[in-house]
Amino acid sequence: MRKIINPYIGKEGYDCFACCPDNPYGLRMEFYEDGDDIVSFWRPDAHYQGWSGVMHGGILATLVDEVAGWVVTRKLQTTGVTSRMNVQYKKPLMADEPQLTVRAHIVSNRRNIYTIAASIANAMGEVCVEAELIYFTFDAERARSMGFCGCEVEDEQLLPL
Repeated sequence: MRKIINPYIGKEGYDCFACCPDNPYGLRMEFYEDGDDIVSFWRPDAHYQGWSGVMHGGILATLVDEVAGWVVTRKLQTTGVTSRMNVQYKKPLMADEPQLTVRAHIVSNRRNIYTIAASIANAMGEVCVEAELIYFTFDAERARSMGFCGCEVEDEQLLPL
């Protein structure tokens, strides 16, 4: 597993709620490449709950949406937008969970439309959220015009947290 280098750090205007490390209100997600999968290990807290002690479904949807976006960024070396997302909440995730594992990979594609499967597992490894996302990807010229200049990984092999 290798850590993905965030190519947007230092770009003017970068303040993504999900992945910007400097957004004081954000999720500050980091990503790792694990074979065909992109993975994020994320620690929830009470600020992201909906019902008392239970993670807000919108935050969980944001986690799977973001990891899918990073599948496009790293695996396809481009950018794009989510055009559809179907989320299935199988089991509640608690706000005091020590760590969530958010994982996604490409399932299929047709031209520049990609289907991505994503999931969130609790600290016990139980899959609590599953999602299917349809992603519309941009050509290289459009991605460059949006500031994308490639996405690399660190050389060092990391062990799972």
